Formats: sequence, C-alpha cells, structure tokens
Amino acid sequence: MAVSIRIAPGADVDPTAIIGEGSSIWHLSQIRDGVTLGENCIIGRGAYIGSGVTMGKNCKVQNYALVYEPAVIADGVFIGPAAVLTNDEFPRAVNPDGTLKSGADWHAVGVTIGEGSSIGARAVCIAPVTIGAWALVAAGAVVTKDVPNFALVAGVPAKRIRWVGRAGHPLDSVGDNRFRCPITGATYREVAPDQLTEESAS
Repeated sequence: MAVSIRIAPGADVDPTAIIGEGSSIWHLSQIRDGVTLGENCIIGRGAYIGSGVTMGKNCKVQNYALVYEPAVIADGVFIGPAAVLTNDEFPRAVNPDGTLKSGADWHAVGVTIGEGSSIGARAVCIAPVTIGAWALVAAGAVVTKDVPNFALVAGVPAKRIRWVGRAGHPLDSVGDNRFRCPITGATYREVAPDQLTEESAS
C-alpha cells in the first residue's frame, strides 16, 4: 500500500514540485516550482523552499526556515527553526543606476548540505558554502566558509570548536588524535587539523 503525502490546508505547493512518499508539508509553508523532496521529509509551518531546490529523503525543515535556491540538501538533514540558507553573494535591491534589479541582474549561488548534518535554530549559511556530512552548525551561528565533515561550528563567523559523531554529540578525546562517541561508542581519528574520519561505525 502506498504511503500517503500530507499537505496541510494553507500550504502553497507548486504543481511542478515533486514530493516524496510519506512527506508532510505543514501550514503556511511554500514549496516553489521545480522543487524535489525525497521520501519522508517534514516541512514545518511557514518554511520556504525555493525554486528548484533538491532535498534528499528523511529531512526535517523546521518552522519558518528559509531555503533559497539553488540549495542542494542530502539525505537525513535537519534545518532548525528560522534558519536561513542564502543565495546572493552581493545583495542589492537596485542596480548602480538606481533601477530595480530583476532576475537577470544577478547570479544565484547555493548552499550545499551533506548527509546527516544539522543546522541550528536561527543559523545563517552564507552562499556559496558547503556543510560537510554529519556536521553540526550551532544555533545562531553565521557560516561564511565551508564546514568539514563531523565538525561542530559556532559563533559569528562560525569556527570549529569540537568534533561530533553521527549521533550529534561532541566526541570525547581518547588520545593519539582519536575520538569516541559517548552515545554509540563509534571511534574516529583526526587525520588533519580539519579532517576527521570514521574508524568504526556505530
């Protein structure tokens, strides 16, 4: 039996959007033209997903988050309440001559988010940046440069302060550049100042 798609009254879903089975789109959210959502995604109240954005399966976009095109979001990504993924490096409402800018007057750039990563509440990711797999962006952070896999970044501008595992918890150092997840027991090794690799899966 097919799994149903739930679209709440008041949600605005463009007819060209592709919505994966089992997904839920809640009140006042807007899904623009050409969007592709994978299976079992949850789009919270008032969230915005811009034209042509692609999102993998099992993602959660919380209330009032803004995901501007051409963002690319992998499987299992969490985007917290009121987080923003921008798309304009040099924003202006008008051209130098004072005329109103149109879509032809600028080039959209996107944010890329790797598998399993999380963007905290009210964080802002300034395009073009890539958030690595299983990374964690702290609430309120402003990301201005790429984030490595498994990195926990915080602050304005965001900087790496710890490593995290697939469970999202900070890893404990066990010496010799090795780390262990306190939740799963999985182990990791730091092979460079900004590069962590998995030694054993959880």
